[in-house]
Amino acid sequence: MSGATNKITALYCRLSQEDERAGESLSIENQKSILLSYCKDHHFGNPKFFIDDGYSGVNYDRPGFQAMLAEIPR
Repeated sequence: MSGATNKITALYCRLSQEDERAGESLSIENQKSILLSYCKDHHFGNPKFFIDDGYSGVNYDRPGFQAMLAEIPR
């Protein structure tokens, strides 16, 4: 198939337990909506979400973040 690619647009969402107290504006659902809108507006194709809900940003030992890093070609 000509022009086919396996490239993705990685979209990362995270919400720590502390952030949940801040209200709806920081929800995973809202983050996903904002990121998808940005992708469409800037013509980024093949979006793929990586989500860490309830994880602190203190370190990088988060399953969604690690899965996103694993997608990087070596």
